[in-house]
Amino acid sequence: MCRQLLIIKKMYLDKAKKAEIFEKYGASSTDTGSAESQIALFSYRIAHLTEHLKKNHKDKRTARSLTMMVGKRRALLNYLKDRDITRYRAIVKNLGLRR
Repeated sequence: MCRQLLIIKKMYLDKAKKAEIFEKYGASSTDTGSAESQIALFSYRIAHLTEHLKKNHKDKRTARSLTMMVGKRRALLNYLKDRDITRYRAIVKNLGLRR
């Protein structure tokens, strides 16, 4: 019974959603390596974990994962800012980040 419930439960981030994010923010749906597409994927995952932590505030492992993910996104944003300021400003504007 438990196995059946796990199979039926839908994941929050499936292949189609990833392809949609990569197509919107990257060059194509298979562009997984560009900084913009990675930043957009991290932002989507951060938003999901933030909602999870609002309901489950004692989940310390997820809180740590969220902190690490925010740090990775920050490092990518710093890299993009150093390399190409126009691409940095565009991704910050498109995602609505506060920086």
